[in-house]
Amino acid sequence: MNGAKSLVKTLLASGIDVCFANPGTSEMHFVAALDQVPGMKCVLGLQENIVTGMADGYFRIARKPACTLLHCGPGLANGMGNLHNARRARSGIVNIVGDQAVYHRPFDAPLTADTTAMAQTLSQWVHTSTDTPSLGRDAAEAVRAANRFPGQIATLVLPADVSWQEGGEPGSPLPAIAPPAVDRHAVENAARTLRDHGGQVLMLLAGHAVLPQGQALAWRAASATGARLMADYVNAHVARGRGRLQLDRVPYDMQAAIKSLAQFKHIILVGAKPPVGFFGYPDTPSIQHAADAQIHVLSRPDQDPVQALSELVSALNAPEVAIPDPGPRPEAASGAPTPEGLAQTVAALMPENAIVSDESISYGRGFYKFTHAAPAHDWLHLSGGAIGDGMPIATGAALGAGGQRRVINLQADGSAMYSLQSLWTQAREQLPVTTIILNNSKYNILIGEYKNVGAVPGDTAMSMLDLGNPGISWVRLAEGMGVEAARATSMEQCAELMRTSFDKTGPFLIELMV
Repeated sequence: MNGAKSLVKTLLASGIDVCFANPGTSEMHFVAALDQVPGMKCVLGLQENIVTGMADGYFRIARKPACTLLHCGPGLANGMGNLHNARRARSGIVNIVGDQAVYHRPFDAPLTADTTAMAQTLSQWVHTSTDTPSLGRDAAEAVRAANRFPGQIATLVLPADVSWQEGGEPGSPLPAIAPPAVDRHAVENAARTLRDHGGQVLMLLAGHAVLPQGQALAWRAASATGARLMADYVNAHVARGRGRLQLDRVPYDMQAAIKSLAQFKHIILVGAKPPVGFFGYPDTPSIQHAADAQIHVLSRPDQDPVQALSELVSALNAPEVAIPDPGPRPEAASGAPTPEGLAQTVAALMPENAIVSDESISYGRGFYKFTHAAPAHDWLHLSGGAIGDGMPIATGAALGAGGQRRVINLQADGSAMYSLQSLWTQAREQLPVTTIILNNSKYNILIGEYKNVGAVPGDTAMSMLDLGNPGISWVRLAEGMGVEAARATSMEQCAELMRTSFDKTGPFLIELMV
């Protein structure tokens, strides 16, 4: 058995059965092994940032890691934007990165790079395999690292000769590493703070705390004490719709965030970090909460927030309480496209148990309040701020759901150009993804940021933010990738195209002119 076969066998035995790939010469023996060892579903992405983004979306829905196959240091570099997002999302991914044969590295061939150093910037676990008999054991360690709660990036650098040489031995699956125990003193402190200051307390939720079980427990604690609940702005995955909490997020806009948090004298972090601005702005603090607010940590991001909330509810003796009803489901909107109209229409028409991949950027910051009464669904956010994840996330999420759930990708046009090759994979795999391109022909978020940083744009600066010269036809781009597409200029047209797409088994793109 060569190293490549031992690697595939180890991955499969350890629960990794999906590989998102963009292979090259150094990985050909691994590719061959994927043929020779049955059980691995292989999904081709046409650029590595598509591959890493798909793996992120897959984990968010499947709740288990996939592996990626990337070609040497430059391939890893191409995938780093969405690995940044995946790290911020705390997604579990095993990266297999091909590399020069060990004996060939000293010759400094053109593709030679410091792959290990690059991987260390975005991975919590990095290892370079140097001998074939140890490769299986190394792979098992990588999977265990990726599964470490709540999820980690593990990168295994694989020299070509370690892959092709004989003497491979499959590694045995390794037991999971339990998350650090919840601190009972932290629970007691949070309970005391809630009892003494309930109306002045914000419980800021992130990670598993914004999934159904965590929401139910947090609502019990808040209802019993008068505290408020909010979600961190950059949560990767929020359970939303009927039967889930009508959570607000901390606003993106710095002044709006400062205003919304000013009332709270105590902030209890549940899987979250203290809220800070995306950027530093002139004459503006970095923190968004009041300077005199006391920060309490109920659970760190690497601890189980559901366990922490369960212990908190017990300490408070908080009774079970129903999730508030969000009211009637909205009707589809009519007239010219607006953010409110699009949100209402999505809420009115989305199928049960849908998944929303939201990279709407500035257009969609108000979507939440118009979609609380939609059917129960999962909402996936851009978690690290590196644009270009919406389409790959949607693609990976569809695969993570086994192709059984409709995915709705609310997608800004500028960000979509970073990863439009995702459409080709959606067509190849016949995935149930409805992409709604919000075509305003500009980088609108940056126009707003000019004001925030105090800069004064002129003609040259504004031309750098203009995507309308020449105009981009998303219908033609989608059709060129094998995805059926149509343009909408009104909410009535958009609604009809959404209904049509939801009845299909494969992908569909709507270019909404906003």
